[in-house]
Amino acid sequence: MAINTESQKRKTIAETDSYLAWTAEEADGETTFHLELNNVTVHFFTEEWQEFIELARALVEQADK
Repeated sequence: MAINTESQKRKTIAETDSYLAWTAEEADGETTFHLELNNVTVHFFTEEWQEFIELARALVEQADK
C-alpha cells in the first residue's frame, strides 16, 4: 500500500525501536490503521482494528496471569 501524503493525514499512535502503529485519514474520509512490525506492515479498517485491540487486550490479560 503506497502512502500518498497529499491525500492522507498520518498520525502516530505508538512506536518503539522496532514497531510502529499509525493511522491515516484516507481521501474518502475513512480512517485506516497500520502496524509496522519490522519488515511487515498490517493494514486494518476500523472494524478490524477494534477486533485486533480486543485480541491484544486478551493477550495482555493472559500474560499478566
